[in-house]
Amino acid sequence: MSNTNTSAAAATAGAKPEARRLRDLSPQQWKSGIAAWLGWLFDGLDMHLYGLVALPFVTALVLNQNPGLAEDAVAVLAKDKSGIIQAAFLAGWALGGAFFGRLGDILGRSRALSLTILTYACFTGLSFFAQTWWQLLIFRFIAALGIGGEWAVGSALLSETWPKRWRPWIAAVLQTGVNLGVLLACLTTYMMADLAPKWVFLVGVLPAFIVFWIRRHVPEPAEWHAAKASVKASATRQPGILDLFGKSVRRTTLLTIIVCACGLTAWWAFMFWHTQHLRSLPELTSELTARHAASGSTAPVAKWIDGEKQRIVSIAFFLIIGVSIVGNFFASLLAKNFGYRRSIALMYAGFFLAMAGTFMVARSWESLVWFWFPCVGFFSGVFGLFTMYLPPLFPVLLRTTGAGFCYNIGRLASAAGVAFSGVITRGVDFRTTLLYAAFLFLPALLVALILPEPPEISDSE
Repeated sequence: MSNTNTSAAAATAGAKPEARRLRDLSPQQWKSGIAAWLGWLFDGLDMHLYGLVALPFVTALVLNQNPGLAEDAVAVLAKDKSGIIQAAFLAGWALGGAFFGRLGDILGRSRALSLTILTYACFTGLSFFAQTWWQLLIFRFIAALGIGGEWAVGSALLSETWPKRWRPWIAAVLQTGVNLGVLLACLTTYMMADLAPKWVFLVGVLPAFIVFWIRRHVPEPAEWHAAKASVKASATRQPGILDLFGKSVRRTTLLTIIVCACGLTAWWAFMFWHTQHLRSLPELTSELTARHAASGSTAPVAKWIDGEKQRIVSIAFFLIIGVSIVGNFFASLLAKNFGYRRSIALMYAGFFLAMAGTFMVARSWESLVWFWFPCVGFFSGVFGLFTMYLPPLFPVLLRTTGAGFCYNIGRLASAAGVAFSGVITRGVDFRTTLLYAAFLFLPALLVALILPEPPEISDSE
């Protein structure tokens, strides 16, 4: 690994000064930036389409398999299976981060990025054809492999091509790509609320079309080429996953896994179950029933209410993600002034307070949608910091492997957490479960305080 670091330093020595303005960026930098941002945009779209329609879609699949099942039994079965599907998705995300992260170090960033996008686009589209809950589970698992891999490859691509001093702001812009993708998912489900839930997954095929542009116009970073050439010339072994636990980076690997695993478990418990919590509020059902009666609509009551609930869920999700864009830049401002580790700890502290406040007592659906849920979303800006924080902690030829493994392996804990939270939830009341999830931010923020700073930040700023 020391040889790899030396070669990278040699490759960058004598390079022209870093760009200080957007107009100073080279065509290669613009292309890599656009490719990574578009990858993240569609990443956000495909990852959240399911969460927005999970309960009604899985309910339809359960009824398809068990047409004579009682309504209460269908509701419980759909809740459990939807949680298991989301857990499989998060597990696939974790494994995809490690797998495609490894490919990114071996094949190159641009090639691996293309493969990740094709994977998640094709298998999101195939979810349309699911006839059973376990078929949907398989499609979501494979789509997640690509989504997890895209995170690692895209972040490494930009960390190697764009100015180092810009990294906190690049992190915010990249995360904003994900956020806008989620807003597209919200818009999709809002506009298609009157259709069967399966139709939204066809929109997830769109990202496949940008792969052709990426393969033709986005070159591999010079830093990666230099490192590969150095390994080949010296006939040394390229580092692998086991090297993440070697003496030089073992501490960093373990600390980042803990910080990511705790934070992501709490966040994904919120992201998945808050929509189900909102749908299940008795007061919302009562209010919508009264609205239907007053409207004079001839549509069946149940179908009309389901459509209105889908619109309210989409609005809530839209607000969460819209506010999180502001959180991205707030987190980046903190990182610019206080460094990454203190900023991560501060954002996690805010995350805990917002999420605990949301679920500590029963709240009306209006206050949840218009105030409390967006408060939680604001602090999700912390996850944007990891995009530029993690890659520089590892040697060049261990970079996408390290970033993908350490960040995404935490999703295995998230997968278990989402499945477990579904099991321990009594009936359809998710408030207590989500309150418990908030406490995971406390160990995460304590460990964040002893994380290392990337050398480019601590040495130059």
